[in-house]
Amino acid sequence: MLRLAAASLAGTAIEFYDFFVYGTAAALVLGPLFFPTFSPLAGTLAAFVTFGAGFLARPLGSVLFGHIGDRRGRRPVLVLSLLLTGASTVAVGCLPSYGSIGVAAPALLLVLRFLQGLGLGGEWGGAVLLTAEHAPPGRRALWSSFPQVGPALGFVLANGVMLALSAGLSDAEFAAWGWRVPFWGAGVLALSGLWLRSSLAESPRFLEIDDFARVPFVEVVRHHGRLVLLTAGALAAGYAVFYAVTTWSLAYATERLGVSRTVMLTCVMAAVVVKASLTPFMAVLGDRYGRRPMCLTGCAACCLWMLPMVALLATGQPLLMFLGILGALISFITMFAVIAAYLPELYEARVRCTGAAVGYNLGGVVGGALTPIVATALAEHSGRVPWSVGVYLTGVALFSLACFALLPETRPVPAPAVEPATG
Repeated sequence: MLRLAAASLAGTAIEFYDFFVYGTAAALVLGPLFFPTFSPLAGTLAAFVTFGAGFLARPLGSVLFGHIGDRRGRRPVLVLSLLLTGASTVAVGCLPSYGSIGVAAPALLLVLRFLQGLGLGGEWGGAVLLTAEHAPPGRRALWSSFPQVGPALGFVLANGVMLALSAGLSDAEFAAWGWRVPFWGAGVLALSGLWLRSSLAESPRFLEIDDFARVPFVEVVRHHGRLVLLTAGALAAGYAVFYAVTTWSLAYATERLGVSRTVMLTCVMAAVVVKASLTPFMAVLGDRYGRRPMCLTGCAACCLWMLPMVALLATGQPLLMFLGILGALISFITMFAVIAAYLPELYEARVRCTGAAVGYNLGGVVGGALTPIVATALAEHSGRVPWSVGVYLTGVALFSLACFALLPETRPVPAPAVEPATG
């Protein structure tokens, strides 16, 4: 289990590194390079639109790779999705800017971002299922939380590289070539991830299936459509909160408040590190008290914290900004630490790879794709404190809370001990 969990963690870290490095670049530099004819605000919004394209592709990736996972096995999904995401990320780093090839540059950027999302849409389902289906029932949330730590490590790695380059290069050097280096690094990471995953065994639960779904997605829509929509709505708040603090806040703090890139990246990275360290603890609570209570608690905390968070961000003071971001991410991980166990348990094994992944990634479309765009537009028409952003995030959290309330509990309950017969 430890070797399997470590390989799954490393894989999701690499895949999300690819995904997050784009989000950071979109907030800091892609607007002027690929949309130079736009105003600064419009250029940032356009860059976030390409960022959102990755989320739109993720459900399609879930359908494509979910079909493979439910028909051919969880393991092939891990290899194919990593190859696709890694190759498209390296290609972004090699892409000429608008000044070199004109409108073809943003068009190709959009295509490559779409391919990134397609690969990531398959990654989560394969990595989580391979871990969850090997794990003992009483520790399933704990072992399944390891792939959930991967996104935090990927974020820290992506932003750590960006931070080092931003601090070590002039603005001109960073805009000319420095931002490309993290994208090129994705190729090395992808090769290392493929090596780690080459020896993983197939899921025992998949090997037990003797009645495969002919078209898993069709079966999921026909028999589990309500469940997919409820899980997507429930997860929207987590995505909205995470990308508000890790993507929108970078653009808001650097462009509106004049906070340096280095300071803002440091604040966000420090909060993400704390969040990652708390993930196994939250997962253990999920094994003990249930998946649904943890999700309801985290979602309620998001409802209460969004307005204080934007007030703390608006101060421009590093410590206060860090506290605002940290509170949001702790609320987020209270939900998402148990999601890797919760979603697979909601679906039968024969369509689990498709159902769990589609629900997970549809939540990303609702919460992750729209939030940086909506928050940027709302903040532009707000005063120094963007209360409208806080209201928007609170509304998303309330909607997700209602969806979680309609979902069942899935935590395996140990069978009662049978007392030995006497007499």
